[in-house]
Amino acid sequence: MQTERDMKILVVDDFAATRKILINTLSQLGYNNTDEADDGYSALVKLKSAIFDFVVLEWNMSKMSGMELLEQIRAVPNLKQIPVLMVTEDVLQENIVAAVKAGAIDYIPKPADADDVENALFALPETKANPPENPMSADRVKWEHIHRVFELCNRNVSETARRLKMHRRTLQRILSKRSPR
Repeated sequence: MQTERDMKILVVDDFAATRKILINTLSQLGYNNTDEADDGYSALVKLKSAIFDFVVLEWNMSKMSGMELLEQIRAVPNLKQIPVLMVTEDVLQENIVAAVKAGAIDYIPKPADADDVENALFALPETKANPPENPMSADRVKWEHIHRVFELCNRNVSETARRLKMHRRTLQRILSKRSPR
């Protein structure tokens, strides 16, 4: 009979140091049956050629985003049921909601504590994750999202305003203010 500690876990992150830290964290907890992939494409190849019990996935990757990989995993019939845990520095509320709606079992911020990873992977489906101790305010989440889109648009105010569907002057006022707490 397979125990929790014998389960095979695939760690997907395009940053080698982060993968090694997460694999070491899992190893310290007794999960030694891990494999790694440095991008979404190699992760898909590994998922299709071997049986994994869990996938721990980074949201922000260069070749294929974690969200795209999650959608690809859910599109393959024999991979649909593999639990996927998102681990990332990007803790925007809309990303968390999108990941969970797309089929992630949980979404935890980096640096990921060993206990957080274990609890997220092996929590019973009917249990809910504990709320964060100091969650960001709704204003802060909005501010973070606006600034992230602004950076992704190469700091182009007009392009950012168009993508966020807001007036350029309103965006300029928001960008000129300090971040809310």
